Amino acid sequence: MDLRKIKKLIDLLEESNLTEIEIREGEESVRLSRLSKAVAAAPAPLMVTAPVAASVPTPALAPAQSTPVDAAKGGRELPEGHVVRSPMVGTFYGSPNPDAPPFVKVGQTVKAGETLGIIEAMKMFNPIEADVSGTVQAILVSTGRPVEFDEPMFVIA
Repeated sequence: MDLRKIKKLIDLLEESNLTEIEIREGEESVRLSRLSKAVAAAPAPLMVTAPVAASVPTPALAPAQSTPVDAAKGGRELPEGHVVRSPMVGTFYGSPNPDAPPFVKVGQTVKAGETLGIIEAMKMFNPIEADVSGTVQAILVSTGRPVEFDEPMFVIA
């Protein structure tokens, strides 16, 4: 999609009462949305794009506004130890396939470099490795659940 078209969409969004516009052209997709002024004072149009062909670069109009992910949902505290965080956005899997045992269990001793789980992102399976040796104190994510960048996944002491 052409940058000029994206700029025209931004102008259309700013001039109207719309809060979101999504346009699809073949395999390309652009979605612009903004928060109402009463909700937050964040920059108005945020651009979210779907993966497109490698030959078509998609410009980023504004940096994504991310909020720290509170892994201890419900107010519970993380156990003491080193927190292994997600290096990317994707889907977490605790075992190499559904019939296999999990890579690690709570109470298991692991060495630095040992695989704790995998994250699927854009059809690629990325191993998540322990960066310290120790005992797994907590597994904070469950198999098949989406994870965010920098979300706590494991605690190793």
